[in-house]
Amino acid sequence: MTYTAPVKDLYFACTELADLAGVQQLPGFEEASPDLLRAILEEAGRFAGEVLAPLNHTGDREGVRLEGGQTITAEGWKSAYAGFIEGGWNGLPFPEEFGGQNLPWLVTTATHEIWESANMSFALCPLLTQSAIEAILDHASEEQRQTYLGKLVSGEWTGTMNLTEPQAGSDLAAVRTRAVPDGDHYLITGQKIFITYGDHDLTENIIHLVLARTPDAPEGVKGISLFIVPKFLADPDGNWTVPNDIETVSLEHKLGIHACPTAVLGYGPGKGAVGYLVGEENRGLMYMFTMMNLARHAVGVQGYAVAERAYQKAVQHAAERFQGKAIDKPDGDRVAIIHHPDIQRNLWTQKCRNEALRALGLVSASCMDKAHSHPEEETRTAAADMVEILTPIVKAYSTELGLENVSMALQVHGGMGFIEETGAAQFYRDQRITPIYEGTTGIQALDLSGRKLVRDEGQMTLRVIDYIRQDVAGFDAIGEEMARTLDDALDSLVTAANLLVNRSPGAIREVAAVAEPYLRLWGVVACGWLMAKSAHRAACLRDDGAGDENLGAEFLKTKIRCAEYYFASEMPGVSSLLAFIRNAGELVAGGSMEDFSTH
Repeated sequence: MTYTAPVKDLYFACTELADLAGVQQLPGFEEASPDLLRAILEEAGRFAGEVLAPLNHTGDREGVRLEGGQTITAEGWKSAYAGFIEGGWNGLPFPEEFGGQNLPWLVTTATHEIWESANMSFALCPLLTQSAIEAILDHASEEQRQTYLGKLVSGEWTGTMNLTEPQAGSDLAAVRTRAVPDGDHYLITGQKIFITYGDHDLTENIIHLVLARTPDAPEGVKGISLFIVPKFLADPDGNWTVPNDIETVSLEHKLGIHACPTAVLGYGPGKGAVGYLVGEENRGLMYMFTMMNLARHAVGVQGYAVAERAYQKAVQHAAERFQGKAIDKPDGDRVAIIHHPDIQRNLWTQKCRNEALRALGLVSASCMDKAHSHPEEETRTAAADMVEILTPIVKAYSTELGLENVSMALQVHGGMGFIEETGAAQFYRDQRITPIYEGTTGIQALDLSGRKLVRDEGQMTLRVIDYIRQDVAGFDAIGEEMARTLDDALDSLVTAANLLVNRSPGAIREVAAVAEPYLRLWGVVACGWLMAKSAHRAACLRDDGAGDENLGAEFLKTKIRCAEYYFASEMPGVSSLLAFIRNAGELVAGGSMEDFSTH
């Protein structure tokens, strides 16, 4: 099938929900106008539809291979990547000083959805590169920034994140990779696994950001340092052609994203790979969080982006697949299954969830811009609070709900969805990794309920809920029932937060036991807030005629119906999630290994 970028939906979400006008007023973002946004979205959609999307299925079938120590990507990948960097897409959010276009993360995030929908395996490469750029920008020395950022921003080089080791999955305290001082650099020895685009043939160099321990480092996460370890080093003439002591041990065989090379890397099979310390020793995990948080947000975008592609395919199949007669016209002709109420329910559920998750991803990106660049400290603080709370929700809720949506899209295809040739199964296989990598859903939930809630006795969480209430107070174009439902849901969120804070001193296991339902509750309510805002803004545009030129009356009508459907189908879950948080923690936390016995 073809892929059509949802340009109108992205434009509406950026301009009406994520405050593009406010972002445009930030210093340095004056060029980020609605007209520029639309032009960027249309061109990104063209490139994605014509170049990236056609490679998605063929890349999945061909995969990647390791030959003579070199990773070979699927046919078409090199030319597609060359076109991607020629278009300047890799450098959208970065400073002009290093060849970037200095556009806000809000605009960049909108393009991320397009790349991920079109071809997730391809889009993972710039995703990790952009995260590496941000870490180097924030924490590396000026010399390191001047050495690496120009090539990384242009996309001539790519970047990776090296955390995981065979004995240390998410438990970074168990990292064993060593870094021994050797003159102006360190020698790195150890093995890293699950390294996305850890080796490939798209660029002349790969810049690895590697977590390792120096000889005198303290135990645990306090003893981790961060190093820049290039695949190729510079020779005396400045040519980056000297192989570093890094070996691609193998490529992982995965359930999905077959065209994305996920490498096992050996550092120092010889004397040790040359690496350069970023910042200070033993502060590497703090530096890496810059990269991880950006990547976590981007993975959340993957969650709803792949779901959008699967939804488009489901709609196409439902419109073309004739089976059965209309339930209210048993004597009529056979009809396309899109006329059957159960299929319509399925498609409506996917549509409203995708729109809600898209709004969540873009609003959080807008907050990232404001937290970094707003001239007023109070506004920066409020935006930073939103980013802190929303990042684990975007990552975990968008990927979990996105996976449910992809499964629903496959269901529309019936038995044919289970057959690889139809393509629906690939979306499910590809999307299944998103709730796992960059911190599992459970880890995100513990972050939200522990570090973001219990740590300060709920103060930041309650501030964010107050920010949302202030925004909701202006929604005068929504109905009384929607307003009342949203108000009750925000009350439930406060109740849940207070319950966990009050339990935390003596019942931390009970808090951890309901952390994931607490995160899901946040996701339902935050999406409800933004769907209500969508209905409000659509009604305002419809009533004053301002949306006719760019959006159209029918588009706005559908936005309102979509919000109404979200409130009918998703918001009732608030009460059951609150009940679980209130009642199930002790039951779960009080169990033992015997409860899971198979005897």
